[in-house]
Amino acid sequence: MANVLMFHHVLGLTPGMDAFADVLREAGHTVTVPDLFDGRTFPELADGMAYAEEVGFQELEDAGVRIAGRFPPGMVYIGFSLGVLPAQRLAQTRPGARGAVLVSSCVPLGVFADSWPAGVPVQIHGMDKDPIFVDEGDLAAAENLMDTTAEAELFLYPGSSHLFADISLDDYDETAAPALTARVLELLARTDA
Repeated sequence: MANVLMFHHVLGLTPGMDAFADVLREAGHTVTVPDLFDGRTFPELADGMAYAEEVGFQELEDAGVRIAGRFPPGMVYIGFSLGVLPAQRLAQTRPGARGAVLVSSCVPLGVFADSWPAGVPVQIHGMDKDPIFVDEGDLAAAENLMDTTAEAELFLYPGSSHLFADISLDDYDETAAPALTARVLELLARTDA
């Protein structure tokens, strides 16, 4: 079974993030979900963003990388929105990565490394009308990644929700979230093979 390090979104470690991790655990995977916000959760994206800006995006990213150092390198890294920063950095720069899942965000190539590592599958999931994912450059970064490596898969779901996979939020999408979960489980099964 896969060893997974999963990073939460900008609202913090919500019950929905725990629930997603539990689904992966029920499938037999080992999943660690560090709390980068030290127990804080936020009701609105603006509140979470304000906190992340106060702490510093680089510090949150670095904290995720430091946490990963406590684990063996052969992991799958999953990030939701803000959590994509440490997840993608680790997948691109830490030797031994087994895979990555980037949800509602994608960092352009060149930020962490100029290319995607060979043999490391990556899934990018987002909604086709999510203004954050589409208008702020994440979709373009995902499409560029698709064009530069055969390891990448991009899944676009109809809708405009940003945190559509978190069952504890109003943004949860009852069609897209289960499809995402099934695809993540498929990737984890492949990385474990």
